[in-house]
Amino acid sequence: MGNGMPTIVEAYKGTDETTIQSIGCGGMGGEMTAVDARDGKIVRIRPYRMDERYTAEELAPSMWELEKDGKTFRPAMKGAPNYFSLAYKNRVYSKNRVQFPLKRVDWNPDGERNTQNRGISKFERISWDEAIDIIEAELSRVIESYGPFSVLCVGEDGHRESKDLHAGGGMHANLMSKLGGYTRETRTPDSVEGWYWGAKHVWGSGSNKGLGMCAPVQTGYNSWNVIKDITEYSDLVCFDAGDWELTQNYGSQFLSRLLKYWEELGKEFVVVDPFCNYTAACHETMKWIPILPATDSAFDFGVMYVWITEGLYDKEYVETHTVYFDKLRAYVLGEDEEGVAKTPQWAAERCGVPAHTIKAYARNVGRKTASHCHFSSGAVKVPYSHEAGRTGAYKLAMQGLGKPGVQQLHLNAMVVAKEKIARSTTAPFSSINQCRMFYPTVQSLPRTEVANAINNGKVKWWGSPCIVYVETSEQFQEFNYPAPADKGGAKIHLLWSEKPCNMNCWNGGFTFQDAIRSPEVECFITNHQWLENDSLFADLVLPVTTCLEDNDSMGAGMSVALRRSGLTPPACERVGESYSDFEIACKVGERFGVRDQIDLGMTQDEWLKFGFDQSELGSEISWEDFKDKGYYFPQIDPAWKDLPAGMRPFYDDPVANPLDTPTGKLEFWSDALAEHFPDDKERTPMAKWLVGGPASEGWTHDESLWGERCKEYPLLVTASPARFRVHVQGDDIKWFREIETCKVRGKDGYQYEPLWIAPEDAEARGIADGDIVKIFNDRGTVLLGARVSERVMPGSVMVHKGSRVDPIAPHLDRGGAINLIAPQATVSQHCKGFVVTGYLTEVAKVTDEEYEGWKKAYPDCFDRDYDPAIGINYKSWVVE
Repeated sequence: MGNGMPTIVEAYKGTDETTIQSIGCGGMGGEMTAVDARDGKIVRIRPYRMDERYTAEELAPSMWELEKDGKTFRPAMKGAPNYFSLAYKNRVYSKNRVQFPLKRVDWNPDGERNTQNRGISKFERISWDEAIDIIEAELSRVIESYGPFSVLCVGEDGHRESKDLHAGGGMHANLMSKLGGYTRETRTPDSVEGWYWGAKHVWGSGSNKGLGMCAPVQTGYNSWNVIKDITEYSDLVCFDAGDWELTQNYGSQFLSRLLKYWEELGKEFVVVDPFCNYTAACHETMKWIPILPATDSAFDFGVMYVWITEGLYDKEYVETHTVYFDKLRAYVLGEDEEGVAKTPQWAAERCGVPAHTIKAYARNVGRKTASHCHFSSGAVKVPYSHEAGRTGAYKLAMQGLGKPGVQQLHLNAMVVAKEKIARSTTAPFSSINQCRMFYPTVQSLPRTEVANAINNGKVKWWGSPCIVYVETSEQFQEFNYPAPADKGGAKIHLLWSEKPCNMNCWNGGFTFQDAIRSPEVECFITNHQWLENDSLFADLVLPVTTCLEDNDSMGAGMSVALRRSGLTPPACERVGESYSDFEIACKVGERFGVRDQIDLGMTQDEWLKFGFDQSELGSEISWEDFKDKGYYFPQIDPAWKDLPAGMRPFYDDPVANPLDTPTGKLEFWSDALAEHFPDDKERTPMAKWLVGGPASEGWTHDESLWGERCKEYPLLVTASPARFRVHVQGDDIKWFREIETCKVRGKDGYQYEPLWIAPEDAEARGIADGDIVKIFNDRGTVLLGARVSERVMPGSVMVHKGSRVDPIAPHLDRGGAINLIAPQATVSQHCKGFVVTGYLTEVAKVTDEEYEGWKKAYPDCFDRDYDPAIGINYKSWVVE
């Protein structure tokens, strides 16, 4: 390819070699692993010792230690990679791996495109030259016919492999920025919708992505000492959302070790969740409070009623650090125009938690020093999630947020100690941004509205298209698609995805499938390592290297004991004819004469050196030593223990350290919302218990047990992250699928995604454990395998999100991808975030007659090649 890039797929050199890798997911790296290879093939992946190339004395400046009651907690010398990383050999050599460029058999760019057959027709192998010819011709044709903004670049996401130089999202945007521009598909704050759209109107703009504790920079907020503060001062730790034992898939088993340490210190734990998740199940001291999905705000108001009537909140703090508490008090006590007291009994009738349990929880939290933990699940992803986001913030405010032991532990605070040098990107302490940036563009679309944009031709929304470090005021800005014609705005006609999992990572998956089957989408290209999910609906699939095949750099950014930067040379030879996203952009760019603008004339090794030079690593280690060692742990700030934890500066002096809310204080009522959206009955200036209703009456959702749709769909679904995959990554790892709780083997031999259902709900529907069942609503039907268990709140069911799609017919899927039947409607009228849990469904046993009817109607779907070890695979979809 020139400029030092390979012209052919280079073979791995050597016979026996071990490389150090960072096999994280979500783009943030992971614990160090040693990958042993023989003759270019991976033999095993194992934990790596951080002291193998450094002495204890050399590592000492990088080590932290927590101490409480004579018990210490420190990083272990032997790494604790998550089990996902240790099983990654299965992923690299999966039977589902895309090895060659593929074209859909009945898609002819010079003739019939048959867009209606996406997800139905199979693929055939083509050469790279043919693939690049098609891409060059299609981009040229679409740009000439409609303008460059008719190309939508999909892939601004953390749901991908951890790569740095070779990206995994953004290289196509880099290329398109050199060809006149593109439409940017922007990521919404998917893990934290409720905090972003709700809590920001309580405590201000906040840190990265509006995650959890959203305190802005001027408060002196730092996330480094939150874990230390909870260790030293908290008596009780409340898990209000998320499953910590799952988050290890983003980095390591660090959080598991931390919970064990806190257990040794005698801390109490309580989980409020519709499902007795793995964190609740595997820790003896964990108490589980079952709750109906999407009813957390009712539960919170019941708790606040007890605090107010029994004086169990920090009155002095509320008086000095907050405003408009009188409005919240009136609402909770029923002294407002609504006139309904939010008693524990009132809350119990809505959330399903007994009134006596709500009282006990409220008194326990109110009388003890308590911190709250949130992670990417539960109430922050439901219809009207801004209400639970705000009530969560209200509870923290009433407890004295920022005082010792009263913290919110969230995604951004899961690092123990502050380093001396700054972290710059998702690959900690290195900086290779230029190769993969999403460049400014005049036209964008939030990912949640792509289907509507294609189907309806126009979309209006409010809020910044960028979720990182945005001010709350940007939620009041209006955006429109298409952009004005005088600025080059155009409808999209070509989709190019570098992270193809929109249909089962985001909202309204079946609606997205309908949209990309539209003739408006004339060409759909995906770059992907595996033939799955959105790629099954593409016209052209390009084979991509895995992180273990690239010459790259990657560190560890989150949920690890020590953050690090490192070089990750190829661990094995490449599978098939795969190239990285970086190399593919260069190959296509060469056809348009802009290759040098993408790789800047640098070889891959020069790019890695460039990244090092752009970082602050050089102040602590030389490039030569860094190359020799292969990894480095930045030194800890010697004064890290003296830094104020979390919101402590605001707690100590709210006048000197104001929030960036209009009043500088925590706000129980938002004048800004009242001013900008005075007629919004869904997100009012103060959080309320919200039921919703029919669209004819101006509601976005009717997804509760108190409306009309529940008469037909009486079960609320919880769609939690899975223990055995990360989002949609790893559903084909056969070692995991051997575990009983991973899949349910139906009587037809198919491994179905489990649907967890309470015994009483199963009995009422004639469902037995192991039955093939269907979960459905007016948006479609997904087939699953029944798992009858007391771990589920009656009135609800639980399905782990991220199972691969296996389409049978439009709006009928066998793979268990639960997001397919999630609402296309977003959080609320002015909040275009996604809704992927807490919505209405019904479940029924699949009868033999129904099953045989599908087989007869769709024989090709049931005759696809099926591997009992991994399920649907490459052979299922490719014509040999």
